[in-house]
Amino acid sequence: MTIVVGYIPSPEGEAALDKSVSEAQRSGSRLIVVNSSKGDQPVDDRLLDAREYHQLEERLSASGIDFWIERSAQGSDAAENIVNAALAHEAELVVIGLRKRSAIGKFIMGNTAQRVILQAPCPVLSVKVPSDW
Repeated sequence: MTIVVGYIPSPEGEAALDKSVSEAQRSGSRLIVVNSSKGDQPVDDRLLDAREYHQLEERLSASGIDFWIERSAQGSDAAENIVNAALAHEAELVVIGLRKRSAIGKFIMGNTAQRVILQAPCPVLSVKVPSDW
């Protein structure tokens, strides 16, 4: 089994990563971590820099799971990258983090999570940030 997780360094991304790691450990699955950005900013802190990449790699190695990290170029479509990774790796589960957005925010900015849920070729597990975050 393969699990794909959409990950950005944020509370929502951490919640999704934590859940996907525990699910991969429980099921013996391979984890594909997709780090991607909307590219709507000149400098985007959602993309992992070299230090963050190595920290994530060490963290996943310590968890004892089989994993792969995919970083997409700035300006690429995050939902498309997650769905494409799920297709390419024949994922049986996609995990994404959710954040609260206003109706206007969804209208103006679009909704990556909604697109992943509707377009993914497999079940999508959406997780919220724990209330004690």
